[in-house]
Amino acid sequence: MQISLKGKKALVGGSSKGIGKAIAQQLAASGASVTLMARSADTLQDIITELPKDQGQRHQYLEVDFYDFEAYKKIISSYFETHTVDILINNTQGPKAGSALEKKVSDYQEAFDLLFKTVVYTTEQALQGMLAQRYGRIINVASVSVKEPLSYLALSNSIRAAVVTWAKTLAGDVGSHQITVNNILTGYFDTERIAQLNAAKAQQLGVPISEVRADMESRVPLKRIGDPVEYGYLATFLASEAASYITGASIPIDGGLLKSL
Repeated sequence: MQISLKGKKALVGGSSKGIGKAIAQQLAASGASVTLMARSADTLQDIITELPKDQGQRHQYLEVDFYDFEAYKKIISSYFETHTVDILINNTQGPKAGSALEKKVSDYQEAFDLLFKTVVYTTEQALQGMLAQRYGRIINVASVSVKEPLSYLALSNSIRAAVVTWAKTLAGDVGSHQITVNNILTGYFDTERIAQLNAAKAQQLGVPISEVRADMESRVPLKRIGDPVEYGYLATFLASEAASYITGASIPIDGGLLKSL
């Protein structure tokens, strides 16, 4: 099977590094024109120069801060006044780590704005064009922690679970318009986020970072941390015609980490 996204337009959140960048690269490699979104304009400009353009693509970027919801709304609203997208990848940076006992109501509100409100608002804007053309792919980057909560990620556990159930509801509402809505449940991937979490855990336990990583790898049946490129393959498949009968799904990509069904 060969996936072609030639002529499709994609908007990819959090695409300056890690999983978001890998998704953007693979979508572009499959022929899509990609709009990147992140905080660092310089980084985004560099990535655009590296993206494939041999299928007539035109790539661009939006400089956004997902933590500033009001400013984010203005930028996204302005973008959709003159643009439509066929593929929406909802992805942001994760909120700060910490247990449920450590987090306050204000922390949950901040995480809600970051992980939920930005996703819902961006999707509302993108759906206008998708409904008109009776086609669309909405893919939410979530986490395996919505199935098996991680004690040190109380904010992510809680708010990403809300995104997943919202997406399931939305999938039922827009299915008749040939728009699919799916969630990818992220396991351990070799990203800056994982490196930061491992460094914090190592400091807390008083052990080397290498020991924390080795323990993480040992928990995965495949005995390794995922490569973001592998994530890009799954997202690109879900964005393609080949996945036209998959919607309302939450698909783990975790090397077998989840123990639950």
